[in-house]
Amino acid sequence: MSALLGAFVYEVAARPQLFVPDPISGYAIGGHDPVSYFVDGRPRKGDRRNEIAWGGAEWVFVNEGNMAAFERNPETYAPMFAGCGGYALSEGFATAGNPFIYAMVEGRLVFFHSVVNRFLFVINGAQLAKDAQSNARSAGCVPVL
Repeated sequence: MSALLGAFVYEVAARPQLFVPDPISGYAIGGHDPVSYFVDGRPRKGDRRNEIAWGGAEWVFVNEGNMAAFERNPETYAPMFAGCGGYALSEGFATAGNPFIYAMVEGRLVFFHSVVNRFLFVINGAQLAKDAQSNARSAGCVPVL
């Protein structure tokens, strides 16, 4: 029984399912405002005065309006796959996505590890998005909400 419990605890610990804070800024997605990708068409640094906790991390926003929009519907604005790279995830493994290498896929923000991965994902979008979604849970790329 204890061996079974130990295996269960190890599996849970081996796959943290949350938005991992940036080691330098301490914020999700490197301190960038997730709403800015939709409103401004690019990442913008958030302001510490506009901060909320969600998905196991602190998020910062350019202004109160963006923060309010995120609070109303965070899953719309947060990157898919808890910020893991979409292409790698479609191949069955998790890599950290880069907030500067991204695409909008089916109205959702998706990060990638490299520009090559972004290109490969975008040209094969529908199938790779399905593959990535299928692999997300087992790779630990689903946020705890």
